[in-house]
Order: sequence, then structure tokens, then C-alpha cells
Amino acid sequence: MPELSGLRCLVVGGTAGIGLAAAEAMRAAGAQALTVAGRSTERGAEALTRLGPGAHFVAGDAGRPEDAQRIVAEAVERMGGLDVLLCCAAGDPMPRLLKTIPVGELMGDISGVLAPVVLPARAAYGLMAEHGQGGTILLVASDAGKLATPGEAAIGAAMAGIAMFARTMAIEGKRDGVRVNCLTPSIVRGTPLYDALMQDSFAGRLFGKAEAQAHLGVVEPQDVAQLAVFLASPAAARITGQTISVTGGISAI
Repeated sequence: MPELSGLRCLVVGGTAGIGLAAAEAMRAAGAQALTVAGRSTERGAEALTRLGPGAHFVAGDAGRPEDAQRIVAEAVERMGGLDVLLCCAAGDPMPRLLKTIPVGELMGDISGVLAPVVLPARAAYGLMAEHGQGGTILLVASDAGKLATPGEAAIGAAMAGIAMFARTMAIEGKRDGVRVNCLTPSIVRGTPLYDALMQDSFAGRLFGKAEAQAHLGVVEPQDVAQLAVFLASPAAARITGQTISVTGGISAI
């Protein structure tokens, strides 16, 4: 496990699924301080029980600009700074064919996925650049942003937006010592979203076929968490602007 000793980490969307697994992995890797953020205070309390003493929770909706800024500010205040931000709060989007999405709901679907990831990233980037100490920002999207799939027009547009946001921020951020990378899993077993997808008649068929292509094994939260820890660590000090798929072989893009 790469070492994160001395680093102060914030995981937005860190109360369940990939985010909680990443928070646990960061703690195991020796993070000096750890804060998780999410909308549910109940899930936040459960996460703190798993993370142990010294971890913090901040409640808020990262898709709202004022909450995104407050989450980052509170984390910085509690930890005395911020070295690593992981944003994996893209909500629980359900696939549906474009023709079934009312025009009035389309942009809400896209924004509901995009905003909770890019808004905290923007808030954290401002602080990292301002203080001149650099930092690492990791955004979680999905392979829907790379590969067109029926039922994922809105989701794919949002995920592609996250990936391009990360790449562009990486180009700008390198001048301030800020590294930015994007992680793009496909189906991730053992998450609340996985359960919801498999219970849906349309999504269950879609992702059931995808699982059959994961010849290396269906991805679990810990797989993404380990990659996040590596990218946050000094071992990845020269890696920025990358969009890395974690799919178990479902795709090679």
C-alpha cells in the first residue's frame, strides 16, 4: 500500500460505496487526517464508526455551490489544510432511453451527476492554488463518458463532462502544483447503486450483459479505492490529466 502519511484527505461522497472504501483505504495507508462528506447524517455516523477515532463528517449536498464550498472550508478548518480531495458523489443515476426522458428533465439529469463532482473540485482547487502547496484532486466518473451505451445519453454526457473537466483542470493546475486525475469504473458490485441497477428491469439486463464481459472479475469498491490511494500518493507524483478505466475487462478504452 502506498503511504499517505502526513496527508489530509477529504472524500466527498465518502459515506458509502466507493467513497467509503476509499476513505478506509486512505486511513489504512496512514493519512494524517480524514474527512468524509455526504448528504445523510445517518450514513455519516455509520461511516465514522467504520473509520474510527479522528475521522470527521461534514453534512451537505455537494451539488449546491454554497454547500460544496462549505464542505471544503469545514474540512480545511477541521484538518488544518487539505492535500487530497476525492469526489465520488455523482448520485445514483438510473439508465433510461433518451426518448423517455422529458425535455424538461434532461438538464436536471445531467447536472445531478456532474455538479456534485465538479463543484467541490473547483472549491478545493482554489484553496490548493491559493496556498501554493499544491495537492491532488481525484474525480470519479464512469466509462459511460467514454463509450456510448443505450440508456446512458444523459449519464454519458455528464460523465464525459467530468472527465474533460479533470483534464483541463490538470493542465491549468500543474502550474500550481495541483495534480488532477479521473477514475472511470463501469459496474461496481457491492454498492447501493449496483443493487438499484440490478433491481431495475432495463438496467439489470444492460449491466448483466456488461458483467459477463468482466473476465478479470467484476469490480468492487476496494478495486477503485486502491487506485485512488496510489494516485493520491507520492508514487504518482508525475501522473496528472489521466482518465483511467477500472472495469475488470468490460472495455479497453
